[in-house]
Amino acid sequence: MTVRGQVAEVEFGQAKPGMREILTADGAILQVYSSSAAGTFYCFVLKGAEKLVRGMGVVSTGEVLQVPVGEKVLGRVMDIFGKGVETEKKSPIFREAVPYSELAAEVAVWETGIKVIDLFAPLVRGGKMGLFGGAGVGKTLLLTEILHNVVTLGKKDNKVSVFAGVGERTREGQELYEELKVRGILPAVSLVFGPMGENAAVRYLTGLAGVTVAEYFRDESKKDVLFFIDNVFRFAQAGNELAMLMNTIPSEDGYQATLASEMAAFHERLVSTKSAGISAIEAIYIPSDDFLDHGIQSIFPYLETVVTLSRQVYQEGRLPAIDILASGSTILNESTVGKLHYETVILAQSMLKKAESLERMVSLVGEAELSPENQLLYRRVKKLKNFMTQSFFVAEEQTGRAGKYVPLTTTVQDTNDILTGKYDQVGEEKFLYIGSAKEIPQ
Repeated sequence: MTVRGQVAEVEFGQAKPGMREILTADGAILQVYSSSAAGTFYCFVLKGAEKLVRGMGVVSTGEVLQVPVGEKVLGRVMDIFGKGVETEKKSPIFREAVPYSELAAEVAVWETGIKVIDLFAPLVRGGKMGLFGGAGVGKTLLLTEILHNVVTLGKKDNKVSVFAGVGERTREGQELYEELKVRGILPAVSLVFGPMGENAAVRYLTGLAGVTVAEYFRDESKKDVLFFIDNVFRFAQAGNELAMLMNTIPSEDGYQATLASEMAAFHERLVSTKSAGISAIEAIYIPSDDFLDHGIQSIFPYLETVVTLSRQVYQEGRLPAIDILASGSTILNESTVGKLHYETVILAQSMLKKAESLERMVSLVGEAELSPENQLLYRRVKKLKNFMTQSFFVAEEQTGRAGKYVPLTTTVQDTNDILTGKYDQVGEEKFLYIGSAKEIPQ
């Protein structure tokens, strides 16, 4: 054996290991990556690199990495080795996607209780939602609130949640665990973590381990699964680090040449079948707020819903800091969401675009210099933006405001009323952080 950092070169005799096979050596765990020559293989060291020395013996297990699955993983936190979790069943993390003939084609809205998402970028039941944003704009908070709302509302339903923490801070994982425990929804959630302190191979495999747990609940338990990952950029980044370790030639933007196939293999397992479904919510970090980054662009094709968080909106104090015009969903059509919802969104987007073009004029000469029609439109849009703010349950201790869950029908009706002039006599400041319009202080 030869060891170079996180890569070990292992020589075998007659029996050769297969790709992705797990090897052990005095407590260390390795995964076969590729053949380096006749009888020798490059392996990623998943655990115990400090125990490896040149020339030591290595044993092949004959299996790929498997993670614990089943009801016993609910309410528990584990890593890719299932440490601390004992179950009767384990499942290999590398699996083929479900055959096309088994996929479900039904399209329906999954209500989250968050006004701006339910109205402008509804979550597709069995689909995938991407939460895009730079550092510190509220991706993880929004992800946690969706988890809280959907799981709390569906306590009696046949639903479970799986959370995969890929390359994020250990502190955030601890805070999430404590929040779920306090809210009483931890028993319906399984958490798989590979924090940023872990090596690249462990972080990469954590995403696949989370998918494997979700697949078990879908296929064996026949339960609808809400799958969360925080975040997918770190998953792509871990794959890039592995490629760099192997000195492979990079592709566009310095990313690994296999990025597209890795994203496909990951996302194509997060699908709904005729018996149950997986709905995915993915937090995606935007490096340097650059949406054109190749790693970010590789994720877009697999999403039905895109939610974009804006640093400008965050700095203006409107939370969640969602850029409405940069967010949307493929199911936002009249036949799926209904006539009133669809027409309200179209009207709102049209008014937001017009108000955006008026912003520069207002900043130069003031709102009073606008025509009466433009003044009316500009004020209604400011009320709409304020109405889209919301107090979160998972941030009650930080904000001091009680969390609000707003039904979709209420959101649609109240928004339509604002845009059509019902509240023209009400000051815009009264729309901040309320639930429904009924809560407007008189």
